[in-house]
Amino acid sequence: MFMARKKLDLPAAAEALPGRDRAMPFENRHFVTGRPIAPPFPAGLEEIVVALGCFWGAERVFWKTPGVWTTAVGYAGGFTPNPTYEEVCSGRTGHTEVVRVVFDPKEVSLAALLKIFFEAHDPTQGMRQGNDIGTQYRSAIYTTNAAQAPVVEAALASYNAALKAKGFGAITTEVRADQPFFYAEDYHQQYLAKNPGGYCGIGGTGVTCPIGVGVDA
Repeated sequence: MFMARKKLDLPAAAEALPGRDRAMPFENRHFVTGRPIAPPFPAGLEEIVVALGCFWGAERVFWKTPGVWTTAVGYAGGFTPNPTYEEVCSGRTGHTEVVRVVFDPKEVSLAALLKIFFEAHDPTQGMRQGNDIGTQYRSAIYTTNAAQAPVVEAALASYNAALKAKGFGAITTEVRADQPFFYAEDYHQQYLAKNPGGYCGIGGTGVTCPIGVGVDA
């Protein structure tokens, strides 16, 4: 059982756990699609890394989205290299639980994926998502190329205004560029396909994000 009170403050680099040089072992095959979950990916594809609460349900939202080529879950935004799940849950790595979304921009736009991202969770909650409390549940978008930044900024501003109009607070989503992605342990990959009755904490605000074109999760 994890500690009842999760740490809500991000650690400084000097306070973070040391981690390890070796990545977590995982099967480089998506349990649902059979495609690779690690690079190299086919030419012409793009990727975005997002955090919207527990990554089990978050990953399913995206692997079911037309135009998404593959997905994987992992950890990003912190300091500890190749952390374990337990280390991330301790609050001493600085990481949040993320989904690596590899997509074909000819089939689905980044704006459409950001619409799905924002509508699938409450991005105003800071270091939590519903009953899941801790720094590893914070909302985040980690871009992978410079062209993504203005699209993210436009989506964030648009949804911030929509939420404010409905009485919600300001968006707390962390936006950063080029954050290293560390794969989670194999049993976390496509968890809800392997465990159909497993926990899914995904739930949005009910407020439509006025950008892109969404799909049902």
